[in-house]
Amino acid sequence: MLTLSRGKGTGGKIKSTPEDFIVREIEANGTVLREGVKYSPSDVGDVNEEEGSFTRFVLQKRDWDTIHALITIGKKFGRGKKSIGYFGSKDRLSVSVQIASLYGVEPLQLMQAKVKDISINGAWKSSKGIELGKNLGNEFSTMIRECKDPDRAAEVIEELGGRMPNYFDRQRFGIRMNNADIGACIIRGDFEGAVMKFLTDTQFETNQNSVAARTRLKEEMDYKAALDYFPRNLGNERMVIEYLSRYDNYANALRKIPRGLLVMFIHSVQSMVFNIALEARIKEEDFKTGRTCKKDFFGFPDIEASGAGKRGEFAIANLIGYETKPEEIDDYEREAMEKMGLATEEMKIKSMPELSMKGQRRVLLAPIKNLAFSQGPHDGSAKMDFAIPSGSYATILLSEITKTQE
Repeated sequence: MLTLSRGKGTGGKIKSTPEDFIVREIEANGTVLREGVKYSPSDVGDVNEEEGSFTRFVLQKRDWDTIHALITIGKKFGRGKKSIGYFGSKDRLSVSVQIASLYGVEPLQLMQAKVKDISINGAWKSSKGIELGKNLGNEFSTMIRECKDPDRAAEVIEELGGRMPNYFDRQRFGIRMNNADIGACIIRGDFEGAVMKFLTDTQFETNQNSVAARTRLKEEMDYKAALDYFPRNLGNERMVIEYLSRYDNYANALRKIPRGLLVMFIHSVQSMVFNIALEARIKEEDFKTGRTCKKDFFGFPDIEASGAGKRGEFAIANLIGYETKPEEIDDYEREAMEKMGLATEEMKIKSMPELSMKGQRRVLLAPIKNLAFSQGPHDGSAKMDFAIPSGSYATILLSEITKTQE
């Protein structure tokens, strides 16, 4: 992806250790959650609801991704994936602090739970679980190691001027980088194509056992036999294969995949269109969209306070959906849709209506707050602290600084 800044980067590596990538969630009231601090509900703008069926809690973790950390905690109390909630998933290779929720477990039970490299820094009752995207953003403390020229960081920071391209980063598109391809097949009604990409794509697959299994299935197309050799760790794939070993219905086979992942496939298509259009805008240095939004009390974009022709702080663009009006689609978005072979009406997926997307909006350039840069403790290292809005990616900013893709 084309960077916003043109200056040379520092080079170097990020996430060499979990401590090199510290993530602190910023709550709706502006509280920044910090490591090792105990929190009460009032600290984060919440209330203790003694009759509530959920427990909200402050989760601190090291070298765990959010979902697996919460699933592991839930299993201790006989609770499954549907019982957990969180505002946003934090990177595995990090130290992170965030609010999460669990259904049907008492706060005291959670506080006493013992899981390696996880601590619960406060817990209270609530009548509602946590929903995605309801926090303001995240604060980061990061270390870049093995820099060729750490001094270049200051030059890039000055050039960026407190903003960064609001690209969706690689994790949006899956470990095998094929989420958008699978999503495009679903949108077009090619459910067999979507299933085969999900089961047999091997590009960027690093596990050799998985490569061998996917390749064999593609060659033999024998689902019953595949159940004997497909790796147990590919649980979602095995559920699809098991269904297809008995029934010839690819749409229903896809429904064996957790809904959250299916939705991510469609989101990935929207994200790809957005990224292609944003990259074209950066190339042309054109960030006028005719629609802006204001900033909230923290200085982050308030997408709800947006409109055409209104005077705001941040230019916003579309995440294409079936309710996106043709007159609101600009030339950059239209060209990106053509590259993807996508039409807005196709986002209303008749055969799988539960995956249909109305469309949303997203800022083109995200603000960077409280940005501080200093030389790291070792030669060739640089330390960066900053805060960015929910839905923006720290790795995109770090790629601007290093000019490398992590």
